[in-house]
Amino acid sequence: MNFNLVAAYTPTGDQPQAIEKIVQSVVEDKSEGTTLLGVTGSGKTFTIANAIAKIERPTLVISHNKTLAAQLYKEFQSFFPNNAVEYFVSYYDYYQPEAYLPATDTYIEKDLSINDEIERLRLKTVATLLSGRRDVIVVSSVSCIYGCGNPDDFHATAITLRVGETHQRNVLLRKLVDALYTRTELELKPATFRVRGETIEIVASFGEFGNQGFKILFYDNEIEAIYSFDIETGKKQDTLQEVTLYPANLFVSTREHINRAISQIQDDLVKQIEYFEKEQRPVEAQRIKQRVEYDLEMIKELGYCSGIENYSRYLDGRRPGSRPFCLIDFFPRDLLVVIDESHVTVPQIRGMFGGDRSRKENLVEYGFRLPAALDNRPLRFSEFERLARTTIYVSATPAEYELEESNGVIVEQLIRPTHIVDPSIIIHPTENQIDDIIDRLNSVIKRNEKAIITTISKRSAEELSRYLDRVGIKNNYIHSDIDTLDRIKILEDLREGRIDVIVGVNLLREGIDLPEVSLVMILDADKEGFLRNVRSLTQVIGRAARHITGLAVLYADKMTDSMREVIRQSIHRRAKQVEFNFENNVTPRSAKKSSSEPNSLLTISDASESERGNESRRNRGGGASYRSHTESRFEDVGDSINSILGEIGGGSGTMAAEGLSSYSTEAPEESVLEQNIDALIAEMKSKMESAAKTLDFQNAARYRDRMYELQKLRDNLKK
Repeated sequence: MNFNLVAAYTPTGDQPQAIEKIVQSVVEDKSEGTTLLGVTGSGKTFTIANAIAKIERPTLVISHNKTLAAQLYKEFQSFFPNNAVEYFVSYYDYYQPEAYLPATDTYIEKDLSINDEIERLRLKTVATLLSGRRDVIVVSSVSCIYGCGNPDDFHATAITLRVGETHQRNVLLRKLVDALYTRTELELKPATFRVRGETIEIVASFGEFGNQGFKILFYDNEIEAIYSFDIETGKKQDTLQEVTLYPANLFVSTREHINRAISQIQDDLVKQIEYFEKEQRPVEAQRIKQRVEYDLEMIKELGYCSGIENYSRYLDGRRPGSRPFCLIDFFPRDLLVVIDESHVTVPQIRGMFGGDRSRKENLVEYGFRLPAALDNRPLRFSEFERLARTTIYVSATPAEYELEESNGVIVEQLIRPTHIVDPSIIIHPTENQIDDIIDRLNSVIKRNEKAIITTISKRSAEELSRYLDRVGIKNNYIHSDIDTLDRIKILEDLREGRIDVIVGVNLLREGIDLPEVSLVMILDADKEGFLRNVRSLTQVIGRAARHITGLAVLYADKMTDSMREVIRQSIHRRAKQVEFNFENNVTPRSAKKSSSEPNSLLTISDASESERGNESRRNRGGGASYRSHTESRFEDVGDSINSILGEIGGGSGTMAAEGLSSYSTEAPEESVLEQNIDALIAEMKSKMESAAKTLDFQNAARYRDRMYELQKLRDNLKK
């Protein structure tokens, strides 16, 4: 099936020539690298969508963060509703990697929280790629370079059932278990099955049929019928001739490979024990023996164990030191790779290997893992380059690497389809900057427009957000501590008008498509560095480039070299844009989104709310109003809590205290305050115990003292 691009508009401005040049470079010239240099708001995503439709290859789009990946996923879904558009990002809501700190003899066990919905999307991506379809676009983060299972094993473990085929029922049940499906006699959930007489009921959580239930009806050993059913009501839906059930985990292997792997693991375990004993390190020898033997028992009985990815080299049959399989291995060899915001994404891909290696070397050296664990890793950059044979780099500010790899094939896109010129830039001194911010925000809100404020740190973003709450401006903050799906929700809240302002740090830089934003304000613009260099400032200012009245205000007391260069480039682009508009007699108009439908990933957020304290942030996003004088007693309580928690560094303390504020005109109930204080006491106790476990007794004592003070405050409130 070919790509079928669906859009309510056609390429305009610089887009037609950009599309033509990209297609020529990839198809005719067979260039390995092509760079699309497009200004913010010039419709680079639409240009790439048109190029993909004309090139007609399976495509991997790599983004440097999950928020942007979700946005791109939504946009490509709207452009290609009849094709397969998939989403592949890290499925961890929380991840603490396994580590060992020799200096303090501290072992940190792996701790994680997996988002089941995102895991199903990942598995659905793999299933789609293995189905043989070529009209596939996968939007991914750098997770695509991390190790996953062998594509051959994944495909071999898939189970295809057809009406009329003969299967011994017990053999089929064993195949389901080998594919990591779980037998149950209770409620059917994704990746589970149950047996009812001559009928097997199976729920597949991904694949061609999505999250559906299937009934396989047997007569003796012959499949008599297959039909799908609603897993909620049990009602029959469709009669099928065949169904394919894919494994429930990327790290899956055949029984033959598992038996071979067990033998190899045992051999390497003996060698590692002998090594430690020769080095006169009995503790490490005993440690590696206990840990690996336990894992081997789990693999023998269940075919799986915690941390099985550390044995992936054995299960895959790879040589020591060889690269792991990754998502790219599931694509055909002629895949097209699109690296979005390449000036950020390429360095991120380059840096993944080093950080992972340094952590695992300690685990191997001190007997927590076999040396094979080092081969469960992200790709080296050179390995990635060999796999990504045809690459399109997309950026408004491409770096030297992209320009070199393109061999001079630079496709410029300076004219926006909306014919909007670059935002005006104003330099404002830092004196009285907060008053100026409030005045400008009020003007923007009166015009029913939106604004973005970028700060230099997470804490300053949170503090500014709280101040805006107090003066009645609906806002929310967003930075790397916010969960993936919550970030998407916050951006949707801005677009839908539930908030008027977003305060952020670095996540608001590249690719965040918010046409409603007419004002960008940059605090500490003269603090030269990563967040305030030429590329960063250009990207931040570009967030206002989709609105006809776009304006960027830089708060600074001096003119840095970066600011000077950004202004020079802006003047150059504005001159070309104004000239084009004049010669073609066109009038600028504000940008509109290609689809007004809510992001499909937000349904995941609704089904799986964050469990780690983001509720207060979401509540604040709904609005703010002045509190009445009857709340003074409770404000005093809040001030006391802030005072107590502030002594240990603010951070989560101020956020927790903020949960006391209802931001309404009614005073909170005392029971509500008591419940919040109880929650804070529990938090202090948990932190105290965690600090004690890591031998950080100084901080443990501080948390203990704060816990006692909060208990006294709660007792006084009851009086």
